[in-house]
Amino acid sequence: MIAAWWRLAAIVLAVLLLVVGAVAGTGWWLAAGARDKAQADLKTEQGVSAQLRAGIDDQNKAIAALGRQKLEAEARGAVARQQAASAGQRFDAALQRMDGARVTTCADAMPFVDQLLEDVR
Repeated sequence: MIAAWWRLAAIVLAVLLLVVGAVAGTGWWLAAGARDKAQADLKTEQGVSAQLRAGIDDQNKAIAALGRQKLEAEARGAVARQQAASAGQRFDAALQRMDGARVTTCADAMPFVDQLLEDVR
């Protein structure tokens, strides 16, 4: 009778061991599948992240180029303002020299116009 109990206990333990082993194996199999999927998702996200970083780098380069262009444009604008001021001073001086001129015909005005153009040049 004791031997029958041992056999029954051995069978129950063997079945229990098989069930626990099957459950543990299934769990490991599911975990491995989840790990593989997570690794694939990680690779995809790393690719997206690399593309975003490349886009940000492109934007930063474009912003730096625009900054350089802005500084160059400001320098050109300063030179143009200086040239315009110089030309304005020459024109004002030429107009002051013509201040008292009074003419009635086009022929009388031509020497003054020529002188004005020469002074402005």
